[in-house]
Amino acid sequence: MTGTVNHGRTGQLDDVTFDQMRRLVGLVEHDDSKDPFPVKALDAVVFVVGNATQSALFYQVALGMELIAYSGPEHGNRDHKAFVLKSGSARFVLKGAVDPDSPLADHHRHHGDGVVDLALEVLDVDKCVEHARAQGATVLEEPHDVSDEHGTIRQAAIATYGETRHTLLDRSHYTGPYLPGYVARRGGYVKPADAPKRLFQAVDHCVGNVELGQMDRWVEFYNRVMGFVNMAEFVGDDIATDYSALMSKVVANGNHRVKFPLNEPAVGKRKSQIDEYLEFYRGAGCQHIALATGDIIKTVTAMRAAGVEFLNTPDAYYDDPELRARIGEVRVPIETLKEHGILVDRDEDGYLLQIFTKPIGDRPTVFYELIERHGSLGFGKGNFKALFEAIEREQERRGNL
Repeated sequence: MTGTVNHGRTGQLDDVTFDQMRRLVGLVEHDDSKDPFPVKALDAVVFVVGNATQSALFYQVALGMELIAYSGPEHGNRDHKAFVLKSGSARFVLKGAVDPDSPLADHHRHHGDGVVDLALEVLDVDKCVEHARAQGATVLEEPHDVSDEHGTIRQAAIATYGETRHTLLDRSHYTGPYLPGYVARRGGYVKPADAPKRLFQAVDHCVGNVELGQMDRWVEFYNRVMGFVNMAEFVGDDIATDYSALMSKVVANGNHRVKFPLNEPAVGKRKSQIDEYLEFYRGAGCQHIALATGDIIKTVTAMRAAGVEFLNTPDAYYDDPELRARIGEVRVPIETLKEHGILVDRDEDGYLLQIFTKPIGDRPTVFYELIERHGSLGFGKGNFKALFEAIEREQERRGNL
């Protein structure tokens, strides 16, 4: 193979090795020299929230993340506060308006808490923007340099579904804690002495919900504009319930470090979970983020102890003899999975364990998935019906089914 083999992020968050990432998220080798839009990694998931100060504490307590950087009025940022948190190779940025006239306040009023930016670390910002523009993408920020005493970052931004963007960053000449304008910051929260070092090690995938009839448009966008490949497709009765029909396709960058499932509603008897999201988020957006963990039992136990609520799985799911026949031997006994409400699925490459939180904010929009992979490169297709039925029970309780 010629060219550069892309093994994923190298840099400030590099406390997860390539072999660990291969196991955690299904990383594959990839020749960047043949890629028109070479993506190294998901740089950060950037949120707009109603109260970033409180949200930052929630993410430390409930998700075990570490506060590493901050921007706010004390350092000249009069518009908003921003807290940067990390867990392994994952980085979240939480932004909340300080100035009542901040555009972030308008964004939050419209959408509620949600993802505004799925930032990508790339090898060559200018090359990526040139290709994206030639393929018809909307360039929101032209390539430019931002610098401070820690070096220089080259960055730009392009638009994707809804009001979501992809900021593109080259970090190869920067050593600061996050971006120019941010300072290193440690929070006052102290983890319990017996707490795990971290509850998750990476972001596995980020799911986008788009309007009816728009899924193929955005799949084609990622294929054409960003050179992403199609990984999987879920349509039809195998993933539908009587109420919650949807269609889903998955796109990924060359090394599969960045994976974006894209969902659209399908015609069902009543309002689907995708319809509910689109109604309460007021448009297309990032519905959930899957967090890769090496020990899902330990992670779920810690998060439940911190007050995080998960979707309940009916006992019948675990008692079904077809499930036991289909999944075979897994590292956790079925009885233990049942105790914790964790789903299990197997494909030709291996198996995975997964569980989903309830929405973490006031609106029934953003939630999290925890996933532990053992060879499987899939997304839990065999669990879709059980998951959707659990979501529908919660929708019915909210009066939105």
